[in-house]
Parts: sequence; structure tokens; C-alpha cells
Amino acid sequence: MYRKVNFIMKKNIHFILLILIVSISISSCDEPKDLIAETESNFCDNIHRNDTLSLSKELEGLEDSMKTKTGVFVLEDGAGSMVTRAWLTEYAEETINIQYFIFSTDNVGLIACDYLVRAADRGVIVNILVDDIMVNAGIQDILTLDSHENINVRIYNPGVNLGKSIIKKVQKFATEFRSANQRMHNKTFIVDNKVVITGGRNIADEYFDYDHEYNFRDRDVLLIGKTTKAVTRSFYEFWEDSLTVRVTELHQGIPSNVSDPTRFDRLHEYACNPENFWPQVRTRIANLPAAFKAIRNTGRLIWVDNVSFVSDIPSKNDGTQGLGGGGVTTSALVQLVEEAKTSIDIQTPYLITTDESRALFKAAVDRGVRVRILSNSLASTDNVDAFASYQSDREKLLATGVQVFEFRPDAEERTKIMTGELQVTLEHKPIFGLHAKTMVIDEEIAVIGTFNLDPRSTNLNTECIAIIPSEQIATSVLAGMEIEFGPKNSWFITNDFNPDSVVSISKQINTWTRKILPQEIL
Repeated sequence: MYRKVNFIMKKNIHFILLILIVSISISSCDEPKDLIAETESNFCDNIHRNDTLSLSKELEGLEDSMKTKTGVFVLEDGAGSMVTRAWLTEYAEETINIQYFIFSTDNVGLIACDYLVRAADRGVIVNILVDDIMVNAGIQDILTLDSHENINVRIYNPGVNLGKSIIKKVQKFATEFRSANQRMHNKTFIVDNKVVITGGRNIADEYFDYDHEYNFRDRDVLLIGKTTKAVTRSFYEFWEDSLTVRVTELHQGIPSNVSDPTRFDRLHEYACNPENFWPQVRTRIANLPAAFKAIRNTGRLIWVDNVSFVSDIPSKNDGTQGLGGGGVTTSALVQLVEEAKTSIDIQTPYLITTDESRALFKAAVDRGVRVRILSNSLASTDNVDAFASYQSDREKLLATGVQVFEFRPDAEERTKIMTGELQVTLEHKPIFGLHAKTMVIDEEIAVIGTFNLDPRSTNLNTECIAIIPSEQIATSVLAGMEIEFGPKNSWFITNDFNPDSVVSISKQINTWTRKILPQEIL
């Protein structure tokens, strides 16, 4: 009798989810509007690439170290991470391989496309792999980008978004619920198979401090040398997998402008317009070689013998355990927690614990390991569904002895991170949310990647992490985390205190209504 009732409940939950999916699909079924305004100005006339520079020249003298070690530099601020990507794209010589969960056609996304098209114009082969569910660009725009002879766009696990009608989307979730929920959450940016950026950031305004209403506190890591081979292998494993489809196979017909040699001109002018891309950002990009030399000369580029890049395989598991099953990233993180001796410090935007994960943390606490976790508060989160599940189990997590902190939407760090070379003051301070996925073990090992502490990352999404056994890197990352654990950036949670009440009553009610959603898909 219990199994029958449980089965009926799960069927009802799936029905509710279908209703939610339909409503979301209806609200987003129109083609995204053209974000590139017409202009008569020639903003690009005064912007020129330095033809004396190249990536290989900047890496001269590092060849021997790159064969046996990995150079590591943590990219903490969004602007610096964006500038680094831009410079690497501008001076790439052979290939740019890009793998993202989200690649938006907002301001940052359009400017990124401009840089990629210019690289392709120079003969660089650009391969772009994006998960289907979060593609918000129009199919015609994507096909236009793909029409460049040196740009190839592929979509991971299509069928729930791009080029599909609402009926087809609902049918996918109704008949293939598990496979529809398996998404590619990997984020890698690989240039000439020599330099890699990986970590929490997607390509969108809010990951690079460009959003005027809501920005993420995030973290990436730059890797040079030995470990880039493993990242490249992982990329091509996804690129060539049967779940990955050429964008041209998702839509019949080709764009009407495919043979127009001027089809990218508006994109270029948009990116060159100082209203869209501040001149001081271009100045910072131009100055990056000098900054890189300073990083090298001052020892801030740390050479590590054995950086491990761990990536799940496409589709992650065989489905024999329902929505569960885990993957190699899950196993690697579990092993690190089990082997911790003194401390585990974690940042994760979404904190949804299960009986298994709480038991794992409790075992660590019981053997004398201090465990601290910083996640989003209800006031700072962008995902009330995930917070609702965390909220339901918060007391159970506290009972394990784990110290829990929740990020403040008005964190003091936002002013520091969003000011500097790009802007001196903030006239308007947007909400700040946490998006970094970082773990430091025993102040000796740093983990930076895409893995959230939730069942979706554990069992459904493919994830990737860089495990960096370096006391210097771990200490540096932890120093920043310590600031964010502090009272000016986060709240310390106890059984007697949480900051849920600082948000509006409507958001509190909205969060409570989401508790019907099954934890395993969040």
C-alpha cells in the first residue's frame, strides 16, 4: 500500500512539474528580441589589435614548466576574469574551445561573440558547445554565428528548448523525464590547448559585475600547461558524444544572410560602442601582458605538480538508480571530505543536503574536523526552489555540527569587487548573490569548479572541478573566504536565528509554496 501511494505522489509531482514547465515555456516562447541597435557611427575605426602580440610569445620561457607542471592563478573578480578571456580570445593562434551551461546574448554575451568572430576572421577555429536548456538566443542568430567558416556551434542534449515548440518541450519532459533533466553544467574555456579558464562563471552580465540589478560573487581559475591536456580531452569527449548535436541539425533552412559578407558588422559596432563596452576595459585588456609579467615576476602564478581536472562523462550515469547514480566528480569530492583531517571550508550557491551528505559531514565533525559552509540567504538567492529545499532541512544540517553561514545581499565585498579600474564609485548598488563553488581542505587543497552542493550536481548535471594540492593557492583562496564568512558579508545561522524574515512576505510565501518540488531534481 505504501509503495502504491508513493508512486501516485510521484506521478502527481511530475504532473505539477509539467504545468510549471508549460507556464515557463509559454512565457519564453517568443524569439529573443534583437539586442543590437542600428547605428550610423563607426565606433570600430579607432580600435586596433596589436599584431606584434600573440599567446605563444607571452608564454615564452614557460615551456619547460608547462610540460611537467600547471601554472595556477585564481580569478576572483568578474572584471578581471572577463578581461582575461577577452585578451586570450584576441591573441589566440589556433583554437578556442568553449563549453558553457549558459551563454546569454546580453551585453557581455554579444561582446564575447564579437571577440570570437574576430578571432575566427584571423583563421582561429572556434568551437562552441552550449547546453540546450539555457540557450536564450534566437535560432537564426545562432545559425548566423555558425555560418562563419571557422565557427562551429553544437548543442548538448537538445529537445527541451532550441528550435522546439511548446508541445515538443512538454512531450520531452513527459516521456523522457530523467534524460530531459540531465544537463551539461561544465564550464571550460580552452585556448590553443595551452591555457584554460574553468570555474563557476557562465557567459552573462551578472557573472562579470555588469548587471545593474543582480550580480554574482563567483570564482574562476586560470590553468597553464600540463593539466590543460585533460581539460581538452574532456571537451572533445562532450563535443563528439551522441548527445551533442550540430546546431544546423536542429533547424531546417539556413539564415537569409549567410552569404552576406557584412552580416557581422552590426555586432562589431555594438561591441566597439563605448556605451556598451567601457574604454577603460579595453585599456585593461591592452595592459594585460604587462600585468601577466608582473604576476609571473612576483610569484603569484603558482606552479603545481599535480593539479587534477575531474570531469563527469556525458550523461553521467546509466539511470539504473532512477534519478540518482552520481559521477566521478561526486566521488572525488566525497573522498576529499572523508580524508579531511582538520578543516573543510565550502562556498556553494545552492545547499540542498540529503541523509547521505549530512551523514558524510557529521562523520567529519565527529572526528574533529571543523566544517563551515557559506551559501545564499533567502535575500540573496536567485533560486527560491533550491532555497525552499535547504530551508526544510536547515535544522537537520545544523544538528550535524556543521557551521552554516548565509550570504548577505548587501555584502560589503560587492563594493570592493565592483569598483577599481572600471569604476571608482557605485552610484547604484545591485543585489549580490553567491555563485562560487569552492572547497578548501585542511588549508592545503583548493577545489574550484562547477559543482553545487545539491542532488542535481550529485546525480544529474555533468560537472567539472579542478583539484589543486597547493598550500599557497589554498591559503590565498581561504583568505578571501574568511572575509566572506565575516559578519559584514554573511549571517551566522543557528537554531535560534536565520535571516529569512528580512525579505518580503510575498517572497517568503513564494518560497514556502515551492516545497512541493522533489529534492532530487533541484
